[in-house]
Amino acid sequence: MVASLSPSSEPSVLELAAGGVSLLLDVSGPSLPRVVYWGARLTRDADGAAYWGTERAAGLVAGLGHDGFDTAGSLMPTQLTGWFGRPLLSGYRDGGQLPVSFALSGPISAGSMTDSSAGPGSAVTFAGVDDEAGLRLRTEIEMTAHGVLRMRHTLTNVKQTPYTLERLTCALPLPAQAAEILDFTGGWAKERSPQRSPLRDGVWSRESRRGRTGFDAGLLVVGTPAFGFEHGHVWGVHAAWSGNHVHYVEKLPDGQTVLAAGELLEPGEIRLGEGGAYQSPWVYLVHSDAGLDGLSRSLHASMRARPSHPRSPRPLTLNTWEAVYFQHDEGTMRHLADLAAKTGVERFVVDDGWFLGRRGDDAGLGDWYVDAAVWPAGLHGIARHVKDLGMQFGLWFEPEMANPDSRLLREHPDWVLADERRLPREQRNQHVLDLARPEVYGYLLERISSLVSEYGIDYIKWDHNRDVAAPIHGGVPGVHAQTLAVYRLMDELRERHPELEIESCSSGGARADLGVLAHSDRVWGSDNIDPLSRQRIQRWTGLMLPPELIGSHVGASPAHTTGRESRLSMRCATALFCHAGIEADLSAWAERDVERLTAWSAVYKDLRALLHTGDVVRVDHPDAAAWVHGVVSPSRDKAVFAYVQLEPSIGDRTAPIRLPGLDLGREYVLEPVVAASAPEAVWPRWAGLQQPEPVRLTGAVLGRVGVAGPALANTPGEAFVFTVTAVAGG
Repeated sequence: MVASLSPSSEPSVLELAAGGVSLLLDVSGPSLPRVVYWGARLTRDADGAAYWGTERAAGLVAGLGHDGFDTAGSLMPTQLTGWFGRPLLSGYRDGGQLPVSFALSGPISAGSMTDSSAGPGSAVTFAGVDDEAGLRLRTEIEMTAHGVLRMRHTLTNVKQTPYTLERLTCALPLPAQAAEILDFTGGWAKERSPQRSPLRDGVWSRESRRGRTGFDAGLLVVGTPAFGFEHGHVWGVHAAWSGNHVHYVEKLPDGQTVLAAGELLEPGEIRLGEGGAYQSPWVYLVHSDAGLDGLSRSLHASMRARPSHPRSPRPLTLNTWEAVYFQHDEGTMRHLADLAAKTGVERFVVDDGWFLGRRGDDAGLGDWYVDAAVWPAGLHGIARHVKDLGMQFGLWFEPEMANPDSRLLREHPDWVLADERRLPREQRNQHVLDLARPEVYGYLLERISSLVSEYGIDYIKWDHNRDVAAPIHGGVPGVHAQTLAVYRLMDELRERHPELEIESCSSGGARADLGVLAHSDRVWGSDNIDPLSRQRIQRWTGLMLPPELIGSHVGASPAHTTGRESRLSMRCATALFCHAGIEADLSAWAERDVERLTAWSAVYKDLRALLHTGDVVRVDHPDAAAWVHGVVSPSRDKAVFAYVQLEPSIGDRTAPIRLPGLDLGREYVLEPVVAASAPEAVWPRWAGLQQPEPVRLTGAVLGRVGVAGPALANTPGEAFVFTVTAVAGG
């Protein structure tokens, strides 16, 4: 990785470079730094020293101006410098307002990242000042060792009169070849559904005012026309924030284009007194010249380099929700735990229904005391039984919510995050608690921490089942304060209980962002575990998040959410490629299915070291009715792939399966994973070979030509999983 300054000061060009990516900044002043270039690496020598010479930099920087203005590429352009797009900074001051124009102030700091939460990398920090406007700006830009940029601003009011901030956004310019947009829409059980469109003049903006991340949130990607998983230059942005947020791309008629993201502030939410400061959330910006899979490789590697990233093998989890729902009974739970342990489960999670008055979703939420009517001896019996079986014990909470029909809200109706004169409409029979109130925060910290200590809880499923509507805290909008309080509560619980893991669940996969994942250990991908739906949800959730952070469970058939029937092999193949688990009443399953599930659990344990450390590969397959995806080990000596038939193919034969990402010069053996494959799938013939004789081919043939697919073209909703292992010495 590189953080270097060119030897001449006319102009000075600073380069951050790592992971095949370069960011060049003109830092010669007097205005704030400008982006000279952001894209594929521009250094040529192996040790990473910048070769971007002074004359070359001077010519390029001079060419960035437009109509005499120097705003092109600025990290904080304003109308005073000729920027007529959406403002990155917007606000007003009591008693009068001056247009803002920052000048570079003080030395630029370039070196290693000071915030170890993102792992190793290089960084640059600079300050801007506008004394007349009474504002100071501090900007931090960091590049991880894998080429992922993250950026944030801190704005400080240095005048006596208050300053109300309306917007503070991070943005980088895009080149002219960025011409097509990929982003996501979605809803409950339909998270992150992709949509593509050409980039036209104007603003394409994705905004969430739901007080949480949202089913449609993820990366906003802009790339060269028709980019795919394996090809094209692509640029992506993501705000690491679990409250209201905005992601957008804007192209002006003069050709200037920016990719931007940040917190979405409500009127009056951030009001800065003298010396008051607002720090924006980290905004992640990532580039790849190798398509969408290149984005994923960089993001996944950067996530895995974090000191806080889960290091232990991701335990096979059984969650009780779809097994018992609210019908809690200790005898039933003990029997389910027995079956889980025999099947190979390593973590047993008791879901909603264990606490005071909770017989349905209309009462009890917020009363975090074990219900003696259902659990006369508390949870000691089930917790001890689970641990005696060699499993971890987990418990469901929804800390930020309460039912009106609860002791909590009957005693403290003022604890709702709202104006008590105009409560928002209930969703799922519940309201949002104001965690920024010290008494609410203190109650939740005491209750959850006490239960973790009393029962030896290893894992919390942390749910959030409604949008945050009309949130008022202290007379002003409260999502910003609420989000910070949630992060703080998670952190304090983990400090008190260092071995505790937390899952972020939010009506399924609504709160799946890099903000909450700085304080938790995985996300629940979706409440929809219908495998056909989950294939799509996991493909696009996995664009940003590595597999080990996405919970995916084998459920029953028909599926709880869709009513669609599915084969066990398809359910197993789908859950295998994430942090796997089970979500079903195993006592109702046929013995042969439990046996097959037990065999699958052994496969998961055998493959998870590969699945949770390797490079995700999604093939640009020629048949839209089928998908091919897999994970390749960092050393390229082993891989596991899946062929998934989503719907009937037009032809009777499957298209050849290419397997990119392997070492082209090595020879590999292909073998089926029976426990996660269609029973009737015929091992494809290749050069006269067929099952049980393994297929043996080079990485070049597999990656460029492919191997014949299984006979599933007319079998929708089915999968074929196989391993690819390098031949010793080959």
